[in-house]
Order: sequence, then C-alpha cells, then structure tokens
Amino acid sequence: MKLVRIFAVATLLAASSGAFAAGKVCKVDIAGGDNMQFDKKEIAVAADCTEVEIVLKHSGTLPAAAMGHNWVLAKTADMAGIATDGISAGVANDHIKKGDTRVIAHTKIVGGGQTTSVKFATSLLKKGEAYSFFCSFPGHWSIMKGAFKFG
Repeated sequence: MKLVRIFAVATLLAASSGAFAAGKVCKVDIAGGDNMQFDKKEIAVAADCTEVEIVLKHSGTLPAAAMGHNWVLAKTADMAGIATDGISAGVANDHIKKGDTRVIAHTKIVGGGQTTSVKFATSLLKKGEAYSFFCSFPGHWSIMKGAFKFG
C-alpha cells in the first residue's frame, strides 16, 4: 500500500510539472540540391504546433565542401547579416557565427545524399513577425531562401 501511495504522489508531481503535457511536433521535409534551390519557397506552421522539426535532405551529389547546404531560420530582417557574418565562421561552424543570437534554429551543413534535422520550440516565434529560412553557405542565401509563416 505504501508503494502505491508513493507512485500516486510521484504521478501527481510529474503531471503538475508538465512532464505529461503533450505537445504537437510538426514535421517539415525540405530538400536542397546542386542547383542551389530548396524545393519549397514557403513553409507554413500552424499555431497549435508547439515544436517544429525540419528535416533537410541534400538531393544533389556534390560534397559539402563544394555545394554544402544547411537550413537556417531567422527574422527576415536579420538574414543578410547572419549570412555575411557566417562566411568567416567557416564550414566547421556550419557558416553560422558562434553565439549568433539572431539565429532561431539551424541544421548542420550537409553534402550530396546526406540528411540532417533540427527541432525547435514555437515559443521562440511571434505571430505576425516576418521570418525567413535560408542556406548560409557562402553565396547561397540570396537565392536559396523562403518565407516561414507561423500561426
């Protein structure tokens, strides 16, 4: 009986702390190829999603050093600065400046045939804000981008 009470108390504590709160993870698949294009120009995520998982597939054949791609999410106004600062960060840092607080989420850089993913909380986003996704590999961001809509 004592064991049952302990389990009941532990269950109540876990439930009140949100441990059993179920969130909605919205998964989005996106591909980028050797033509420096994503296969989507827009990603829309519903307001009831608590997390977003982006799965990036490099659909090309060229290696990461020559034609690497990543997926970066930021406010649209911050995109150019992030991409410019990322050039000197290098491929070892996924062309993202260390500690860049303008970056909401990003994947690592992958080459032809590789896949990577990133998961982030929608609590980082504000309804009505203009967001964009892009590849921060040098020279890619100006054409390899799209709109990210939340809500």
